[in-house]
Amino acid sequence: MASHSTSTSTSTSTSPSRVVVASASRDLLIAALRGLSDAALTTRASDRYVAAHLAALRAAAAVVAARATSTSRRTRVRSVWTLLATVAPELTEWAEFFAASARTRAAVEAGIAPVVSDRAADDLMRDAETFIDLVVTALGVDQQLGIDHQLRVGRPDVGAVRSAS
Repeated sequence: MASHSTSTSTSTSTSPSRVVVASASRDLLIAALRGLSDAALTTRASDRYVAAHLAALRAAAAVVAARATSTSRRTRVRSVWTLLATVAPELTEWAEFFAASARTRAAVEAGIAPVVSDRAADDLMRDAETFIDLVVTALGVDQQLGIDHQLRVGRPDVGAVRSAS
């Protein structure tokens, strides 16, 4: 019986070009893309800034969920941006960028930051979109059934939405 379960578990394999990502990571990516789309339709710059940053945060969480290994129970709590740099060194510069912009997002959410300009919000949205596209590629989910449509179709172009306003 043990040999049967072993043969069944090893019979399922994935090629390096097609990685199956856990549903938690996939769900976080979908939420990130929906957040980015919602942000593009928001008229207030501060709301766009916050939504774009949260979209990037969800994408970073998707990478951490997909790549993190279990740690000891005594590991101190770290930000997702710190964890991202650890589990995906190729995204370290993005982690540093979004960690720095997290302070602005928190201040905007708390109502203590000056109003964010349209340009700053739109720049962050473009950066978040680029980052999310990199995450999609890094995790290999752009080829998964059903994901491609949700990630690539129906997402408004940030520049087109802003210029139409």
